[in-house]
Amino acid sequence: MSLQWFDFVGFAGIGLILGAYAMLQAGRFDSRSNGYLLANMFGSLLLLASIVGSPAPLAEVLAPTLMQFAWIAISLYGLWRGLREPTAAGKPPAA
Repeated sequence: MSLQWFDFVGFAGIGLILGAYAMLQAGRFDSRSNGYLLANMFGSLLLLASIVGSPAPLAEVLAPTLMQFAWIAISLYGLWRGLREPTAAGKPPAA
């Protein structure tokens, strides 16, 4: 078995998501921080690119594809919420 480009893209996505989770558990990220949300979103985008780029038929990768779309949507919602609510992004409230 030889690795293809989509395998390396997927590994990078896994690294971003697991790295962000490890940083969250270590107290380096807050669950509402932009860094955490962006790492999850870009990790999911890379995993989605890996899935779409693979030769597997859609029927075989439907569940992970839907999972990545959900992960991206949730990350985007968190980022949007952080823009609307300054305290949600870990910023002090305006005086």
